[in-house]
This record gives sequence, C-alpha cells and structure tokens, in this order.
Amino acid sequence: MENNLQVSLYKISQECLPGLSIECVILGYENQQLKTLVFKFKGELSWSLPGGFIKKEEDVEEAADRIVEERTGLKSLYLKQFHVFGSKNKSYDQMGKYPGQLDSWMEKFGLGENQELKDWFSKRLVTIGFYALVEISEQRPEVDPIFESCEWISVEELPDLFLGQNETVKKALEHIRIQLHYQPVSQALLPKKFTMSELQKLYEILLGKTLVRSNFQRKMLGLDFFIRNEKKKTGSANKAPFLYSFDQEKYQEALQQGIGLRL
Repeated sequence: MENNLQVSLYKISQECLPGLSIECVILGYENQQLKTLVFKFKGELSWSLPGGFIKKEEDVEEAADRIVEERTGLKSLYLKQFHVFGSKNKSYDQMGKYPGQLDSWMEKFGLGENQELKDWFSKRLVTIGFYALVEISEQRPEVDPIFESCEWISVEELPDLFLGQNETVKKALEHIRIQLHYQPVSQALLPKKFTMSELQKLYEILLGKTLVRSNFQRKMLGLDFFIRNEKKKTGSANKAPFLYSFDQEKYQEALQQGIGLRL
C-alpha cells in the first residue's frame, strides 16, 4: 500500500492545483436520523468526508463529480456548491487542534523524507464545499483504497473528522436550513410514500427545532404539491395516518418558483 500511496500522492501533485480542494457532504435520512457518509483511514483512528484536489484542466463541478465517484463509487449524484472555506490559517498542517497532522500522516506511510511532497501538501488550502441529498437505501458506496471502511453516521454523533471537517458538515446544514424556507424539502430524503408525521420529523431535524403539528400540517398541505394516498397499514384503520407522495409536476414548479415558507 505504501508504494501505491506514494505513487498516488506524487500523481496528485503533478496533475492537480496546489491548495485548491473539494469536500463533499453526502446526506441521507434513515431511521429518523440525518446521516452523512464518512470514511475511516487505513490504520488510523480518524474519519474523513470524501474529498480531493482539483485538476489543472478541470471545471470545479467536473472535479466534484470525479472526486465523489473516485472516493465513494457513487455516480450521477446531484451535487450543489454551498460554501468556500478560505481561512488564511487553513492548510493541511495548520488546522488549530490538528497541528503537525500532515507530518505524522506522511511519516506513517514512509513519506517523511519527501520534502517536495510535504511542501506541496502544506500550502494554504482553499476548500470548496459541495453537498448531495440521497436515499440511503438506494446507495452502495465503495471504499477507496486509502480507506478501510465507510459508514453512514448521524450528523449529531459524528466523531472528530480529519482536519476539522466537522465545520464543513455544519455549514452544509446551515445552508440547507436556509433553503428550506424557499424550496420544498428534497424528495431524495423521503420514501416514495410517507406520513405527515414522518415529514414533520425530517423538517424538525433539518431545522433543529420542534414544530407545532397542526400548524405544520396546515402549511404543508397548503403548498398543494402533495397527493394523499391510502392510509398507512396499522392495527387500527380508523387511527391510521394517511400516506402522502409528491405530485411531481407541481413539485418541480415549486423548486423552480420557490415557496416562501415560514415554519
């Protein structure tokens, strides 16, 4: 692995722009938890978001698609840019609680004497954040050779991520919360049919607050892009909640025109 890693890092330093990277927050909703996909480095305790450097002859969006596919095996995700992280103190070797992490990481894999690579990776870092919303049950992520495993972990239970990437996840959630007031929640986070209680729980997790049931349902149904289906099968038909789905034509109109929702 060490030789492969040396070759990989050298190739990155030749093909990519120094100090310009991408980090991707891939979010899904499962068991009433909002989760993000993270990877564990081989032989390390640290976890990381999928990320990488932008190639010299590559568009930013093209780079994001490539990096996600290379790191996770996932294809054709709808990635949306949400923030640029450009602190003057941000480099792989100047990350507050992570000083010296680059040195220790390179030495572990036998690269401590390669000053050229150390200099390349130590440059000031500007990172472009992208996020994607997916249905977890439909995704089959694969592990990049530099990682030993991957997991969907609740955003509320994330460990300390590599080089302060918890801030990347936090910013992605802040962006999504703002967007919820202007656009409907992504249908990628919900099953094909769902109850109003399930929809409310998702909104509460995304917004980080409790919502009044009656007000929430009134405002949601007033948006007029939900179709009421049969009742959910439970022990009592009278008390069973209705199942809802999206009217695709009206949903797409709402995405384009906005909804102006206050919750």
